[in-house]
Amino acid sequence: MAIDIATMPELERGIEARGIERVSPRTRAHIRITDNCTIWLSANMVITTVALGALATSVFALGFWDSVMSIIIFNVLGILPVAFLSTLGPKLGLRTMTISRYSFGWVGGSIMAIFNVAACLGWSTVNVIVGGQVVAALSRGAIPQQVGILVITILTTLVSIYGYKYIHRYERYAWIPMAIIFFLLLLVSGSKMSIIPTPPLNVAEIASFVSFGGAVYGFATGWSSYASDYNVKQPETFSAKRVFWLTFLGVAIPCIVLEVLGMALTTAFTGGLGIGDLLTAAAKPLGGLGTFLLVLLALSIVANNIPNDYSLGLSMQVLGRPFQRINRAVWALIASVIYVLVAEAAATNFNQTLSNFLLLIAYWLGPWSIILILEHFVFRHGRYNIEDWNTRSRLPIGWAAIVSTIIGFGGILLGAAQVYYVGPLAHALGGQFGMDIGFELGLIFAGGAYLLLRGMELAQTGR
Repeated sequence: MAIDIATMPELERGIEARGIERVSPRTRAHIRITDNCTIWLSANMVITTVALGALATSVFALGFWDSVMSIIIFNVLGILPVAFLSTLGPKLGLRTMTISRYSFGWVGGSIMAIFNVAACLGWSTVNVIVGGQVVAALSRGAIPQQVGILVITILTTLVSIYGYKYIHRYERYAWIPMAIIFFLLLLVSGSKMSIIPTPPLNVAEIASFVSFGGAVYGFATGWSSYASDYNVKQPETFSAKRVFWLTFLGVAIPCIVLEVLGMALTTAFTGGLGIGDLLTAAAKPLGGLGTFLLVLLALSIVANNIPNDYSLGLSMQVLGRPFQRINRAVWALIASVIYVLVAEAAATNFNQTLSNFLLLIAYWLGPWSIILILEHFVFRHGRYNIEDWNTRSRLPIGWAAIVSTIIGFGGILLGAAQVYYVGPLAHALGGQFGMDIGFELGLIFAGGAYLLLRGMELAQTGR
């Protein structure tokens, strides 16, 4: 006898059977609304967040207060899409990349899912490199970075393959010891920190401010393509406003606080230290206790990587029914092997790898998120033909979203400033190294195009 996963009560034990199938309202048993906050608290209360903040002075040559302003402004901008898309989980009972089908259609939704799979792999790679750096620094090289990467990957996979319920159990409490540890590091290092003067306001300073802001935005908004994956089993009666603000605070608090901490640590311990050496120097006054706390911090990467692994499996299922037949846990296992191999190659030049990767994430998520937001508010007014989520013939064709995304990428090419490519507008605004305004232009170009083209698609097809 076949089991209908869509109507199964949420009482499963062991590895979660459900994939991207819609969760019907009568089977939803996840009633802790505060989990909308704690999962993001734990996922961001990690050393990767500190590593991002450290880029402000070491890579972008900002001062103290302009770094703080960039961190606050671009985090807020990046978190807004995450908080909004999280409200669609209880409302629709669908995973985030599945919701993309209501704008991009079947083919376009699959294309965006491929982008998300690449993003999940990228985030996982960045995170395990950071954890490996800390392990290597703690052992003074006795334990190679590669071993740390492997251990963190194994621990992450053990939680992520079991699925939704177990992820929330872990993330509900994982942030607490990490918050205590970071507070202790602040106490022992605070006296060594200094306020680096803000550079003169000129083209180079503005370019650094905006480019670092793009990396901050990419880190924060990177969660938007996962946002509803972790509350689809919550009642549809939950207040959308409460879900929004709990999600917003769950991302904003750790991101803003720890990025400022990371930047401030670079003022206390100079010399171009990697994040592992930076945290080791900060914990040195605590002696043996400091070493133990840093081991725990290295394991904090697990909380950040779990959502990447879990959502990657779901995104693979969005590629079509043949992919949907394979349990998302299998996809997570395959992904873990891939990103371990990638991490080994990318670890040698980590700061540049991190900043470039975060900007690339911001590039595609800007057009994608603005299209979903416009679809919801302008064209659907919050109403979805919810039972058609897996019926290709009843979903939009998606040409308006695809073309708008391509136009958005045109804006990105104008404004991007990367090591191997600087767009003409970025070059004109920022001089030799460019001012990276790729994500801003991508969002504006894609949003403007979608407002025009989606109306034409609706008039042509009626869906």
